[in-house]
Amino acid sequence: MKLSLEELKKAGAFTGRPVEKQISWKQGDAELSATIFVRPMGYHTATSDVLAMGGKVDGVAGRIAASICDEEGKPVFTPADITGEADPERGSLDGALTIALLVAIQEVNDLGKTSSSVPKTNSGANSSLTASADELLPKHASASASESPKSGPDSVSVSEA
Repeated sequence: MKLSLEELKKAGAFTGRPVEKQISWKQGDAELSATIFVRPMGYHTATSDVLAMGGKVDGVAGRIAASICDEEGKPVFTPADITGEADPERGSLDGALTIALLVAIQEVNDLGKTSSSVPKTNSGANSSLTASADELLPKHASASASESPKSGPDSVSVSEA
């Protein structure tokens, strides 16, 4: 392929329009929801990641700021808005909302991907992950994959718009 804008368009090398998503999160006793737009990973995310590697911005805040935009693709947040540095009186973004935004970003960027990046053992469990979890859990605590997660102040929901 000869590198040109036309050839790159044909190859799908541009990220396209933002994807509309519905998110909901619990903040205190209130269940809140919002329509957001997520920019697929591309130039904005790459530059944010480079700044984060250089210690110039928080990596998670940079990823959210690079990904969450309006319908036209204009950023909604700066990394400083998310970390609270832009307005210390307002503070940082709520934790449950932060998780809801990250889940939406992940869903938009993993559309169509079907394989797991974690290789499985014959039993279906990754032994290095199991060993790490065993080391982190206190001896008296146990976790089961069959246990259902509790809903609480950090419960989050994301769906296609």
